[in-house]
Amino acid sequence: MIEPRLHSIECGSPAGIHRMGFWLWGQEQAANLILCVHGLTRHGRDFDTLARALLDRAAQEGWSVRVVCPDVVGRGSSTWLSDPTQYHPLTYLADLHGLLAYLAEQAPLRRLDWVGTSMGGLIGMLAAAQPKALPQAIRRLVLNDVGPRLSWAGLSRIKAYVGQGGPFHSLEAGVAALRATLVGFGPHTDVQWHALNAPMFARTAEGRWAFHYDPAIARPFAQLTEEANEQAGDAMQGVYERIDAQTLLLRGADSELLSRETAWAMTQCGPKAQLIEFAGVGHAPTLVAQSQVAPVCDFLLRS
Repeated sequence: MIEPRLHSIECGSPAGIHRMGFWLWGQEQAANLILCVHGLTRHGRDFDTLARALLDRAAQEGWSVRVVCPDVVGRGSSTWLSDPTQYHPLTYLADLHGLLAYLAEQAPLRRLDWVGTSMGGLIGMLAAAQPKALPQAIRRLVLNDVGPRLSWAGLSRIKAYVGQGGPFHSLEAGVAALRATLVGFGPHTDVQWHALNAPMFARTAEGRWAFHYDPAIARPFAQLTEEANEQAGDAMQGVYERIDAQTLLLRGADSELLSRETAWAMTQCGPKAQLIEFAGVGHAPTLVAQSQVAPVCDFLLRS
């Protein structure tokens, strides 16, 4: 089975220098780059199934592709920030600008596509609205269960569990706990669930299993108010309307975070996203099931 290679770069912020790890799939010199950015508490290995499918499809189509899946700072293989107030989208956007500049130095970019789940989609919207700040403008953008306006009920549910739980006496106990919390991910086999969520944990010095991310990522998020969320929605609506990239919007039909009304509105303004909904799924589609992977591959790799 194809596996990714782990690399890293150094990034700067008001909190100092930190390291951001990223998982590289495919040919390092490929001019076609697909950047996949995960959600708030997740990691770059969320995209293993999608990355393998993209490489297989690209080979069939005669494409040379590299798929890059970063661990956003504070998560996975990346270091934690000394100042938790810097855990916010502008820090993440600056880091990803740096990553794209680094990747463009390694090999020139002819095409740049972006797949963003939840938080990764918010960062993708910010990036797509500023094409001149990138080494290559985003050609196609996949927004996975996220939009400019987010439901307060969905955000409140996320606030309730971010940074909470564990450590666990075994990896199996941790994976099982996530299954009870992340019901919005929809149906998965036991094998699929373990493959997707085992990387969510790291072994502690005491031999227990803790979440891979810095619990302090919850602090700025916990301070968000309903009024501030409405103001952020107004600002992000303006961002969305500046996007020129062809856009595919994925939505879990039972999503608490992205309402059907917001999703429909996104098909009518800005890039006028193509909308696909997945029945029996909430927030967020995991891009593991073939029914979810196939439309993303079709969208990104069609001529």
